[in-house]
Amino acid sequence: MTNEKNYRIGIDLGGTNIKVGIVDQSQKIIASHSVKTLANRDYTEVIKDMADAVLFVLEKTGISLSECKALGIGSPGCIDSKNGIVVFAGNLNWEHVPILQELKKYIDLPMGLSNDANCAALGEVVGGAAMEYDNAIMITLGTGVGGGIVMDKKIFEGGHAGGAELGHITIVSGGEYCTCGRHGCFEAYSSATALIRDTKRAAQQHPESLLNTLCNGNIEEINGITPFDAAKKGDAAGKEVVENYIKYLGEGIVNMVNIFRPDVVLLSGGVCNQGTYLTDPLNAYIKKYCFAGERAFIPPIIRATLGNDAGIIGAASIVE
Repeated sequence: MTNEKNYRIGIDLGGTNIKVGIVDQSQKIIASHSVKTLANRDYTEVIKDMADAVLFVLEKTGISLSECKALGIGSPGCIDSKNGIVVFAGNLNWEHVPILQELKKYIDLPMGLSNDANCAALGEVVGGAAMEYDNAIMITLGTGVGGGIVMDKKIFEGGHAGGAELGHITIVSGGEYCTCGRHGCFEAYSSATALIRDTKRAAQQHPESLLNTLCNGNIEEINGITPFDAAKKGDAAGKEVVENYIKYLGEGIVNMVNIFRPDVVLLSGGVCNQGTYLTDPLNAYIKKYCFAGERAFIPPIIRATLGNDAGIIGAASIVE
């Protein structure tokens, strides 16, 4: 047994599952374990299960705590990383939970906490698609729109809890309702949920469209792939949905480039499986509309590569 600190522990806390991974010096997950969150319980029970999951995966690999340098947690919601507190996480039913203080009752390691999307962005910078870059913005296109900002290879969260919520910049004043309670947010136009909503509307407005054929006449079967499949086959309604989606997504990215001017913009989530069919027009859009155009630096828009591992790898790297 050695006392060299060759490993880090990353925890990806979600509303459904708690995922724990041991990360080595090459930013690879060498072992992992997942347990149900069961978020309807008291937070102390959930955190005890987190600790048990960490100790289980260490025992499974034969690695001791003394060989681990640090532990990091990526959590959904509004995070006070300085004080180790989950200020608010709706899908956990948590408010002002001192997660690090509670976890230290079971595990004696340096610990850090950040928002799960921030951790995923950091994961891509330290061990994924953005390893050659110091400054990156990642946008996750899922049920909502998550985002993470990495500057000088460190998570940028703003001065206080609740910063860097990229999904909740306004794209259309007074526009579509957003789950945050406002109208016109980036999330309300660029999430997979928004894409499906707009595809259903187009299918209803254009009964002759391939959109209806592809879902067998049942619009509840429409998913994020449907409009792209229709567009690729020349369907006018499908093309319009995709073009509008790319326009709104492009607008959000332009805003972020104009504010941060990162080295690279990363996209993750199921919509990104469209590959260059999505990224090529987005790259063209930001070249056209970013401040100063191609006279200034235009970051490439590329796909993230770590998938579901990004959160664990990034969380493990929170503590320097």
